Amino acid sequence: MVDIKNIHRLLGENPFFNGISEEHLELISGCGRLAHFKAGEFLLREGEVADTFHLVRTGKISIESNSPARGPLSISGVLSGGIIGFDWLFPPHRHSFDSLAITSVSTVALDGECLRGKAEADHELGYQLMKRFSQVMHDRLQATQLQLLDIYSTGRETDAS
Repeated sequence: MVDIKNIHRLLGENPFFNGISEEHLELISGCGRLAHFKAGEFLLREGEVADTFHLVRTGKISIESNSPARGPLSISGVLSGGIIGFDWLFPPHRHSFDSLAITSVSTVALDGECLRGKAEADHELGYQLMKRFSQVMHDRLQATQLQLLDIYSTGRETDAS
């Protein structure tokens, strides 16, 4: 069994938590556990209750959305050090995407309900979490925008005159 001190150390090593106070790391650690997934297993499923997010320790994950016409479409890849799952922050707390293990994956899984309660009690912690998750969402949105531009670019130059 892994104790909270080990979770605390793993959180402190993840770039997502750079600059966060030791006090906040300790609070967050109490909501964490280690998780492991085999290649081909889903960490998160679109439409299911979003009660967890993952700090990826090892492995590769594909963030996907299912298209009725084309099947699963890969939106983004996440590697060691990355984060998956931010829907635990926003009602109705349902996952917007699937997260599929491409390789064997190890994570620190953090309980969203536990963290929401701690963030309500400590607004500075809530601010620190929102600041970090906002950056993740911003980065993913930009990556998606680049994918869309690549998919829909025609190669034609526009005439600005």
